[in-house]
Amino acid sequence: MKILIINGANINFLGIREKAVYGTKTYDDLLKMIEEKAAATGDRVEVFQSNHEGAIIDRIQDAYSDGTRGIIINPGAYTHYSYAIRDALASVDMPKIEIHISDISTREEFRHVSVTAEVCNEQIKGLGLEGYLTAIDHIKELINEG
Repeated sequence: MKILIINGANINFLGIREKAVYGTKTYDDLLKMIEEKAAATGDRVEVFQSNHEGAIIDRIQDAYSDGTRGIIINPGAYTHYSYAIRDALASVDMPKIEIHISDISTREEFRHVSVTAEVCNEQIKGLGLEGYLTAIDHIKELINEG
């Protein structure tokens, strides 16, 4: 089964930015964790990262016809204001999970609002990088229920 993980702005700077919030593991560490999980489950997991809103929208739209069965997305800061990404997510009829490494509900006030969560089946937050592995398990359940 093909699962798409989309990472938005600044996620590629894991291990570099705000270590007290996001930890010291790098983006490459995250990719390795996901690769190992996919190997263990036998799933095809593609990871896409961009700091550009339009590229994220294009990738979501491509998922509509490329065999993707479910999307896990960490929009980064776009979570809080990108109605364009929200609309792209709403336009693809497949299970979607929004994920955040930190617990956005306990951080700065502006981070408490997610415009993308309402078009996703679930939101996972505050589990660190392990949240991605949890999201893979949950998206598979949603796909199998559908």
